Amino acid sequence: MSGNSGRLGDSTGRIGIGLDLDATHMKILEVLRENGRISVAALAERVGISRANAYTRFEALRADGAIKRFTAEIDHLRAGLGITALVFVTVRQQMWKQFRAELARMPEVEYCAITTGQHDAMIQVRVSDVAEVHRLVTERMANIPAVKATETVFILDEVLRRPYVLPTDRDAGRTSRRAAPEPADVPLGKMRFVGAAEGRAALRKDG
Repeated sequence: MSGNSGRLGDSTGRIGIGLDLDATHMKILEVLRENGRISVAALAERVGISRANAYTRFEALRADGAIKRFTAEIDHLRAGLGITALVFVTVRQQMWKQFRAELARMPEVEYCAITTGQHDAMIQVRVSDVAEVHRLVTERMANIPAVKATETVFILDEVLRRPYVLPTDRDAGRTSRRAAPEPADVPLGKMRFVGAAEGRAALRKDG
């Protein structure tokens, strides 16, 4: 971003100036999570600071590496990638280097994480149909010497996906719970709650 463009995210940041993130930095990150293309003026207004302060703080976040890059979020179904699967992989421990190299050559792989537990890695793939997942796992992954075993799980629905989470999200959640109004004293009509002791007494009487 240049001072004249008024638009965020025109260039990449530098890493590691040791910035201490305060509440204002966090608010900037909250706003950018909703709209990474927001102008400096709009960002300043949303956060409640001057435009110069917003620009300086944004540049500091980029320079520190707290903001790594700006990208686009796409509709995978519209892009022709309607099938998503997780492939859990058990890796031969002496062959991690080969596993990483082979994985990097698979364009279908969107994400990979090394995990604890029964398997060693979790891979998320996006493809056009189920048959493509089958070919990927049984023909390509199965032929990688570093791969000892796989387990595939298809994703039926992606219920929640956030661009990123922040420590302040938890504080906001606690505040909203505390601020929730007390339930109104609504008549229950014919509904009647019977206490356990009262219910047992009635049963003994009937018996």
